Amino acid sequence: MTTPFLPPQLWRRPGLHVMAMLLALVLLFLIDTATRYEVAVSVFYTVVIVAMAHVLALRGLMVLTGSCIALTWLSFFITRYGDLRAGQINMLISTVAILITGYLACRAELARAAAHEAQARLLRISRIHSLEGLATSIAHELNQPLAAIVTSGHACQRWMEQDPPNLDKARQALLRILGDADRASAIIGRVRKLSKGEPASPRPFVFNAAVREVLALSQAEIQRLDIAMRADLAAGLPLALADPVQVQQVIANLVLNAMEATALVDIARRTILVESLQLQDKLVFRVSDGGPGLPAGAQEQVFEPFWTTKHEGIGVGLSISRSIVESNGGHIWAEPHVQGGAVFAFSVPVAPQEGPA
Repeated sequence: MTTPFLPPQLWRRPGLHVMAMLLALVLLFLIDTATRYEVAVSVFYTVVIVAMAHVLALRGLMVLTGSCIALTWLSFFITRYGDLRAGQINMLISTVAILITGYLACRAELARAAAHEAQARLLRISRIHSLEGLATSIAHELNQPLAAIVTSGHACQRWMEQDPPNLDKARQALLRILGDADRASAIIGRVRKLSKGEPASPRPFVFNAAVREVLALSQAEIQRLDIAMRADLAAGLPLALADPVQVQQVIANLVLNAMEATALVDIARRTILVESLQLQDKLVFRVSDGGPGLPAGAQEQVFEPFWTTKHEGIGVGLSISRSIVESNGGHIWAEPHVQGGAVFAFSVPVAPQEGPA
């Protein structure tokens, strides 16, 4: 079993928390030193450790625990009042209490890091699962520029074999080859972005462009399943502020789910509507399908881990989608479609407009 990656810094969220911690340590040390041996003030160092458990990283918790023990012993040797034997007992009890509290806090931090690592692995599984579902579409879209490159290459060969060679036509064929190669490279780049497990990097981006890229990857699968998809993307939307790759993963997951649900009904009902709009300071993506719909009362359950209505599903896609959306400052929800089927939507924040320079 490998140890989860832990950040090397001592402080996870520096600032007022650290200042309050230092002030508390100083006050406890002064009070402990100024009181008699019989008063076990040093045991309250455990309260400081518990309070800082969600602020300090693992190494910071270890340093804090050691510092509390050192302050306890230092205070004992400086104090000159009271029963020495009672002071020794209180010092030992306080030291054991601090050690146990620090150990439990470190174990909790390790568990938190392990949970974060497990979530990252599930996120990668969800990415791969979404891409597997769109494999046919990706192959079809990639095949188009590759076939065009072959066609243009043969044309270029014919123009060059003429006597004299038709250099203008050959040059045009070569330019088409370069253009189609760039198209194929862009497709591969989009797929690589969706499959890589990089940390979140929120930045302003064009929301509708991100939607269109995902829809382009799913177009061939839509045609194969005889699904009528309509995109109603609002014009003039402001920039979104989120991680565009993660947002595209959520879009891909929702579109893939809509396709799988719609494929279960008669061809006449196989419709999907994709929308984008602005609601106050949020941009909203919404996909409505004509599938069987959600079970009664399942609007919240669908986002729970390992809850699924699919026979071969693992139930992590929507749960991870919720984590992604919420970590980017948005919200995700589901609701029944008035015409049958289901509606899934999520929101992300609008990027703040830049003021005058």
